[in-house]
Parts: sequence; C-alpha cells; structure tokens
Amino acid sequence: MIIGFDAKRIVWNGTGLGSYGRTLVNDLIRRGEEGVEYLLYAPDKGRDDLRSQIIEGAQFHYPQGNPSSLRKAWWRTHGIIKDLINDGVQVFHGLSGELPIGIRKTGIRSVVTIHDLIFLRHPEYYHWIDTKIYEWKFRQTLKEADCIIAISERTKQDIMELGHVSEERIRLVYQSFAPRFSTNVAPNVRQEVRQRYHLPERFILSVGTIERRKNLRLAVEALQLLPSDLHLVAVGRQTDYAATLSKSNRLHLLSGVPDSDLAAIYATAEAFVYPSRYEGFGIPILEAIAAGLPVIACTGSCLEEAGGPSCLYVAPDDVEGMAAAILSVLRDTPDRDLRILQSQEYIQRFRGTDVAGQVLEVYRQFV
Repeated sequence: MIIGFDAKRIVWNGTGLGSYGRTLVNDLIRRGEEGVEYLLYAPDKGRDDLRSQIIEGAQFHYPQGNPSSLRKAWWRTHGIIKDLINDGVQVFHGLSGELPIGIRKTGIRSVVTIHDLIFLRHPEYYHWIDTKIYEWKFRQTLKEADCIIAISERTKQDIMELGHVSEERIRLVYQSFAPRFSTNVAPNVRQEVRQRYHLPERFILSVGTIERRKNLRLAVEALQLLPSDLHLVAVGRQTDYAATLSKSNRLHLLSGVPDSDLAAIYATAEAFVYPSRYEGFGIPILEAIAAGLPVIACTGSCLEEAGGPSCLYVAPDDVEGMAAAILSVLRDTPDRDLRILQSQEYIQRFRGTDVAGQVLEVYRQFV
C-alpha cells in the first residue's frame, strides 16, 4: 500500500498543522506496518529543523527543477497529480484541509483532515478576502474527498452543518501529541531554559498564536487578581493583538521558541491556561497535561473534548472565574495532583499509535 501526504505544512509550519502532520506521519512509521510505503509531497524542502523531525521510514518528493513560488502553488494544487500517478500512490491524504484539484478523476482515493471551520463559524476573526478563499478551498475539497477526517466532535458537527456533508462521509479521529511532552525533563535542562528565556520563578503558561480569537486578555486580566509573585508566560507568534494587551512586568511574551525548548518550558510552569474562544481541538491542552500541568480552558467550542472532565473550564469573558480556577490548581492546593493524574489517564485515548491505527484503518478501506 502506497500512501501519499501533502507535506507542505510538515516542512514549513512549526506548530498547529505542521505538528499534526509530523506527529501523525511519525506515529504511522512507528507502527511498523509491513507492506506500507509513505511518500511526503512538498513544494520545496522548507525548514531543515522541521523536515528533520520526520523519522526514518518516509520519503520526501518535490517538484522537478527550481520552480517559482507561483509554480510551486500550481504544482501543489494541480501538477502533483501526475507525480502521484507515476509513483503509484493509492491513497492521498491532505493533512491540512486541502486536496489537489482533479484527484477524484484519477482513481487515486483521497482522505482529507479538516481541523476546524472557524472561518465560517466566526468570520469576524479573519479578513473577508481570506474567508472567501478558505471557503472556496473547503467547498472544492468536499468535491474531491472520498473520506473526511474530523479531529473533534465539534469539527465534525461543523462540517455536517456548514458543509452540508452526510455523517457517513466523516470519520472522527482525534489528534495526538508528540511523545517528548510526556518525557521527564532533566533539572539542569529546565534551569538552562529558564535562564535563557529569563523565566520567572513562578508562572502560569499559555501556548498558541497571540491573536484575538485566542483571548489571552482573559488570562492577563485574571493575573491582577492572583498573588503578586505569579507571572504569565505566553509562547506563540505575535499579531497586532499582542500590542493591545495591558503592559505588565508580570506578562512575558515569547516568540520563535523551538520545539526542543518548549517541553522544558511546560515542565517549568505551575499551571496552564488556554482561554481561546473557539478551537477545532486544542493540542496545547494535551501537551500541558502530558507534561504534568493542571489545565484551565474556556467553554464554547471543543476544549472539554481535549482536556476531559478533570480540567477546569470557565466562560471566555469570566475574569473572576478564571482567577478562581487558577488559584484552585496552584502548587500545594487540594486535589491538584489528583486532577493531573485523572487528566493524564483521560488523554491516553489520544496516544499516537492508537490514533495512527485509526487513520490506517481509513486508508485500508480503499485498498
């Protein structure tokens, strides 16, 4: 069985869609299935540090020559089909919500993972031109896909409602998280990372793009109601929204943090907050739980699916509720350790090889 993947995000995106693709492909390789070949199709080599995260067992393919940016885009949506046919690909998986135009006509079976439909559910978070482009790609992908993988029940319901797709075409397969977050980080590594990023002695952590939808302001305002020695560290790409946050010497914004340091930052934090107003899943919640942190997130989308019943959830505008929830899970508080343990038991359903096995079952129905 020869499986092809759209690998653009794998070699270019440090978080989000890139993490999903790298984790899934690596977990598929680790299963060691006999007779299965994995081919990764990217318009160029992208970032060396990201490409090198793919373990041995998959082969990268690129367009011939040295194409321009426009030519690369054309190859990914059209020209790639010729390469898929020549390479004998039987199933092609669009890992980031897109499929090549015309793939259905070739007889190559296609699977697409749709992570969220926030651009349709909450278009106010996007430029109107972007929403039109994203919607066109979404509608086109629905025409091509043999099977749609939704990463959460919330996303599945959105696909059915907003895409007018029958439930029979959709498979719910949750995301997984990278094993490195479950690994104990040596004290000397934690200390070195703490010094390099000038991390405070006590801090709560948030990970994700610092944009309006992620709603970091809720945690910033809650910080004023918490002990004065407790800080907030937010790791993620900054948008214009970051400049609107209240200036405080207790707020620390970090960008460009490599994966190799992120696990150590998780391990150094006291608690994790994820105040996003709407998500397709919320992979940082799994990473935080795996790293041994209690989690506080927001209601309104799918974050309860990711974190389970032992995490705490507050309304996205409830500052006092957020502050009270954080206070209840700080070190030496009752039930903190029990919450962490129960949450870690809950996220075992998202273990990589289990998720990879479910995806492999999707492929096998077509071969």
